[in-house]
Amino acid sequence: MNILDQIIERKKEEVKLLKVEYQERKNSHAFLHALQKEGISVIAEIKRKSPSKGDIDLRLDPLSLAKEYERGGAAALSVLTDEKGFGGTVQDLKVVKKGVKIPVLQKDFVVDPIQISASIEAGADAILLIVRALKEKTGEFLRLSEKQGIDALVEVHDEKELKIAIDAGAKIIGVNHRDLQTFKVDLNQSLHLASLIPKECVKVAESGIKTVEETRRLYQGGFDAVLIGETLVRSEDPKRMIEEMNDLR
Repeated sequence: MNILDQIIERKKEEVKLLKVEYQERKNSHAFLHALQKEGISVIAEIKRKSPSKGDIDLRLDPLSLAKEYERGGAAALSVLTDEKGFGGTVQDLKVVKKGVKIPVLQKDFVVDPIQISASIEAGADAILLIVRALKEKTGEFLRLSEKQGIDALVEVHDEKELKIAIDAGAKIIGVNHRDLQTFKVDLNQSLHLASLIPKECVKVAESGIKTVEETRRLYQGGFDAVLIGETLVRSEDPKRMIEEMNDLR
């Protein structure tokens, strides 16, 4: 069983303990609109650790970092809420959401519809739907998120998964450079997939982005946004790094 499968099985057990009422709201599409601006949009991530990289910064203050990202011009934020694998909590999300004005993505492993209601209750503007985890259920979860009033970033890694995302009607498609089964990173694979995504979709490049130059390459290759976590968390000046990315044309 690979790491992703292990996480999914654990998450299925965790959601059994979720106690939340069904949530539905009018969707302002704040997350979607934030990624449609001219130039590259930066989704800045708050991440303490990861299965692939281990501990990154276990003592980080999520609100302080979120405000630094916002001052740098981040279009949106991503907050990890998987505690065992990534060291994040729903409380991190709630604190960040109350303290910033830009939209916030809840980054977790969605395996059950109740998690959509939980995300809305926590104040998230968007959720992550991973095709490799949901497979043929991706369309069902996307329709539920639309009905309940929350944007969805639909994540793919290969052409088969991309077809599922497109057929499901995804408006925001994220290409993960990191294979969630092997955790190897391949930017060239992502650039190839970007060329296959319909123009009307927002294209997000995810994982393993380390430099402004890599961001430039992805932007020139057709991506509308980049989602960056570890590099910003480790940076001595994340605000400046985001500013430099925003200057790309």
